[in-house]
Amino acid sequence: MDFELQYLLLIPIGFVAGFLNTVAGGGTLLTLPALLFLGLPAPLANGTNRIAILIQTFTAVKGFKSKGVSTYPFSLYLGIAAFMGAIIGANLALNIDGVLFNRILALIMIGVLLAILFNTKQNYLNLAARTTGKYLYIAIVVFFFLGIYGGFINAGIGFLMLVILPRLNKLSLLQSNVTKVYVVAIYTIAAVIIFALNDKINYVLAFILTIGNATGAWVGSRWSVKKNDKIIRYFLIVTIMALAIKLWFFG
Repeated sequence: MDFELQYLLLIPIGFVAGFLNTVAGGGTLLTLPALLFLGLPAPLANGTNRIAILIQTFTAVKGFKSKGVSTYPFSLYLGIAAFMGAIIGANLALNIDGVLFNRILALIMIGVLLAILFNTKQNYLNLAARTTGKYLYIAIVVFFFLGIYGGFINAGIGFLMLVILPRLNKLSLLQSNVTKVYVVAIYTIAAVIIFALNDKINYVLAFILTIGNATGAWVGSRWSVKKNDKIIRYFLIVTIMALAIKLWFFG
């Protein structure tokens, strides 16, 4: 593929996506359509997007760590479980039907939104985290299946994690964000390997997109630490609503 000036549009798109993925989720729903618009087939766009996600999430982890926020080793255990699931999901994604997926994902977004709205009395600020014992084991199983979905398409998985982790493991939304980016960083390694082995990555576009994603992730990780959970919650609700409408009516 010859280089064209329009490819540089991936940098600002990637910045917004990296910011969204770090603070809430849904950035993939911006970058995947952009890659498809540039003429990439769905599996190739999916694989190309994973390079940007990989670098973005590692950047976000570093950003959170620089602010002294970490959920290690809990996040590592969940990441390993998701890694195993992502191997399955990425193989399934090698042949993907976009239209049906968009409709299904829109319904998932609505489900996540309802879970957030009907959980308004939950105090996310002063909880005793449940990251050991049976709650750890349950989370490991849940994140294995999330890994399958993440390996398959990744879009919107951040929303699911930000609902599951506070409810199941009693993490604050900030702690959940930190755990989320760590887990995604780990399982995306599996996805990248699968797509790379099947020649489903355009490395030129991946590099351009990564510039934007990584920058947005760094800004998002430091911004979310400075803001309280209430701000992150509102940001999450607005983002879900917008993306669900986009998927159902314009997907």
